[in-house]
Amino acid sequence: MSVIACSRQLTIYSQWMTELSTLYRPVGQAEFDLVRASGFQSFPPRLPHQPIFYPVLSEHYATQIARDWNRKDKTSGFVGYVLRFCVRTEFLANYEIHTVGSSVHQEYWIPAEPLAEIK
Repeated sequence: MSVIACSRQLTIYSQWMTELSTLYRPVGQAEFDLVRASGFQSFPPRLPHQPIFYPVLSEHYATQIARDWNRKDKTSGFVGYVLRFCVRTEFLANYEIHTVGSSVHQEYWIPAEPLAEIK
């Protein structure tokens, strides 16, 4: 999966105008290190016990997860980071937004297989 730096909502790819959506991903130390090793260009493949990728729609929600879950979790290295990234809005149209708490707790549930399509 390619992660697009998103300082603006529109960018040009091969002379095509592509609309982008900004998403957030709370991560622990190990996932952060893998994203950093990619030059902040991609997320690592999902592990067999992690068949779903859960990007969230708000920085507030991602911060809650990073602070309240990742920082208390040994497998996260007791740290939490929030990564902001952009994906093609066209790609996200294939997936529903799930509200998993209050109205600010919104996320996508994207199966691991199509992650390579996010560019």
